[in-house]
Amino acid sequence: MITGKKNFLAVLITMLIMVACSSSSDDSPSDSGDNFDRGALLVNMADNIIIPAFEDLQTKLSAVDIARGNFINDINQTNLDLLSDAWLEAYKTWQYVEMFNIGKAEERGGDKGFVSFFNIYPLTIEDVQNGAASKNYDLDSSNFHDAQGFPALDFLIHGIANSDTSAIDKFISNTNKEGYISYLTDVVAQMNALNNSFANDWKNNYRDTFVSATGNTVTSSLNKIVNDYIFYYEKGLRANKIGIPAGNFSNAPLADKVEALYKDDVSKALTLEALNAVQDMFNGKQYNGTSTGESFRTYLAFLDRNDIVTLLNSRFDDARQKIEVLDDSFFSQVNTDNTKMTEAFDALQLAVVTLKVDMVNAFDIRLDFVDADGD
Repeated sequence: MITGKKNFLAVLITMLIMVACSSSSDDSPSDSGDNFDRGALLVNMADNIIIPAFEDLQTKLSAVDIARGNFINDINQTNLDLLSDAWLEAYKTWQYVEMFNIGKAEERGGDKGFVSFFNIYPLTIEDVQNGAASKNYDLDSSNFHDAQGFPALDFLIHGIANSDTSAIDKFISNTNKEGYISYLTDVVAQMNALNNSFANDWKNNYRDTFVSATGNTVTSSLNKIVNDYIFYYEKGLRANKIGIPAGNFSNAPLADKVEALYKDDVSKALTLEALNAVQDMFNGKQYNGTSTGESFRTYLAFLDRNDIVTLLNSRFDDARQKIEVLDDSFFSQVNTDNTKMTEAFDALQLAVVTLKVDMVNAFDIRLDFVDADGD
């Protein structure tokens, strides 16, 4: 009798372990706690938003490289202006990509992921200048995360180096002109190579992994993409583009910390693109298109939370209105009338709690990051 009881308990324990293991699967649809088709949402995100954005950035960065080659082969102001135009078009497209720090992208660049190679600002100008002078730099090193990507190109194309009187002097009369040419070439090559690897991985590998992980665990795709989305909105858009330059996190405004400091007249345009990207993602809008599909918006509607949908879209629209009245140059805006910058920050801030509390709770998702500036 004792042996029989032991065998029964052993079988029971084994069955319980099997059930527990089965219920913890990351890609189990039943984990979501509702009948919403998360798979369809993930397919729309991958096929109609994320991959097309990465592909467009491939095209735009390739155009930057072509413009760079034309400039180096014939260094003149016209070709530098054409390089600037290509840089700006790529930078605008980047605003639609930066939030997707997932998959292979999050494996590079440390805590900030692939953003470390593309958009860490303010630029450490001394690293660029020293690199051009010594020709001794390593763009894969974390020491150069703040000396490459779009901000480095901004300085190389638009900034004035020591002893120069114009931006183009870096490549014509500067003692380190050959070093600047090499640095420009290497930065563009780095950006192209990395983005190509991320885009190709999405198309050839990660896409299937992403759309199949439909469960509701910390490693499932919807949970990860919601976290990345909210983190980008709060940090990449609200704080980095507006709050930090406006002085919301310091004792005084910090105008030199604006995005695209050296071009000086496109920081508003980049911020508006970023806000458009955030709102389009929320509504499931096709990249560079008009059609919409399954999204955060449709998921909330399925959960009878159209109140959150209406509130978030309203707050995104209100923030856009506050940003649209700003100067094209945030550097100028901070220095002339910083109140409008703080008003834009406040408008962006209103959506943070809605995203981090209301939407996250509706989806039954746990945030995987902690902020230190409050909600």
